[in-house]
Amino acid sequence: MAHDREFAALDALAQAELVRRREASPLDLVEAAIARIERLNPRLNAVVTPLFEDARRVARAALPDGPFAGVPFLLKDLTAACAGVPLTSGSRFMREYVPDADAEIVRRFKRAGLIIVGKTNTPEFGVLPTTEPELFGPTRNPWAPDRTPGGSSGGSAVAVAAGMVAVAHANDGGGSIRIPASCCGLFGLKPTRGRVPLPADAGDVAEKVACDHVVTRSVRDSAALLDALSEPRGGGFYLAPPPERPFLEEVGRDPGRLRILFTTVSPSGTPVHPDCVAAVEDAARLCASLGHDVEEAPHPLADGRAVARAFSRAWAVNTAWTIERCTLLRGRPPEQDDLEPLTWALYDFGRGQDALDLLRATATLAEASRALDAFFARCDVWLTPVVGEPPPPLGSFAPAADDPLAGYRRAGTFSPFTALANISGRPAMSVPLFWNADGLPIGSHFVGRYGDEATLFRLAAQLETARPWANRTPPLM
Repeated sequence: MAHDREFAALDALAQAELVRRREASPLDLVEAAIARIERLNPRLNAVVTPLFEDARRVARAALPDGPFAGVPFLLKDLTAACAGVPLTSGSRFMREYVPDADAEIVRRFKRAGLIIVGKTNTPEFGVLPTTEPELFGPTRNPWAPDRTPGGSSGGSAVAVAAGMVAVAHANDGGGSIRIPASCCGLFGLKPTRGRVPLPADAGDVAEKVACDHVVTRSVRDSAALLDALSEPRGGGFYLAPPPERPFLEEVGRDPGRLRILFTTVSPSGTPVHPDCVAAVEDAARLCASLGHDVEEAPHPLADGRAVARAFSRAWAVNTAWTIERCTLLRGRPPEQDDLEPLTWALYDFGRGQDALDLLRATATLAEASRALDAFFARCDVWLTPVVGEPPPPLGSFAPAADDPLAGYRRAGTFSPFTALANISGRPAMSVPLFWNADGLPIGSHFVGRYGDEATLFRLAAQLETARPWANRTPPLM
């Protein structure tokens, strides 16, 4: 039987293969994951709700015959309702809420054979690209514990990067899969709008921009999970185009000669750190060396600041809607002390918008999406930075004493690139190809055509073969 350290080095599909070959039992894998969490989590604070006894019970019972049968897994503590388990959304307001039924996404994770061993940390209601909620405290980046792991799926990214589990749930409404993947040296793909079902009460803004998936170390794990999560399709206002074949079968297929445009300038005009520029230029050279046609291009948005303002307005309305739904679940509205200052300010601002305000913002976002459509007439894939700077120190997004929204504006300068893929509904991925002189990972951001995760998986697997990253692990490992 493989040793615990060997389990940690395997991706999720390889762990499942051990179970299928009876070289390890689900309980072996679960006990090893629990041991790693207990050893590492006190330093990193990635797992906020352990579910160890439940996991042991599930591991001893008959499991579904899914592609990940017996593999330990972590749920992000945001939107993923799991029956009988607190769903706090990183908020004091929701710390006593316990759903009585599984969300559809959780049912699909379980149907794939995954065993949930706990829930991971997230910023309050997922509003920031860092993971420092007042309720649970900060999650620390395993590459540099004084730095942010990104957000809002920072707890999940840290757990995978540190080897607690091979795969963990993540979701993305403006970059929340790709930003922590970049900060933690992982592969993170945001699927096409409508590919994976959202909760039935997600709301119009979330239906347009948000999605669920995972963060992983290997490309094939991400592809296989997307197969499990997107079939059978159903629910929601949007439906992604059906794939030609299972996404797992795209991993290793020849991507052909792709037309790749790359951009290193921020759409809002804010400076981009030289390390992030270097990461993109390095990825562009690697793609060219693999036979792709690569060319630099200006950013397709004529007025990126107007788009950022429109997105922020729509997201504030979505935050207000989210808290209104939570009010129904709690049976009372929040008091100001129930929420962090930033969240309360967004809630207050969002409640103050009327239908015309939201429609004006939506029209600006639709115009940005059309600009990207025109841009993609010239390319198959667009390459940009994921973030505008390497992972900054923890505390960088804290509100100012006289300005509760200061952290939100800081978020815009840190992550000006990722939201356009959400606005347009396109698939996009962060690929861990670059580490700076300080040993911090900096992902490269590849955006695909609408509905075309297949091309991204083919390209990602080609890059993974050309420059493997699985052997790069944080110092604490």
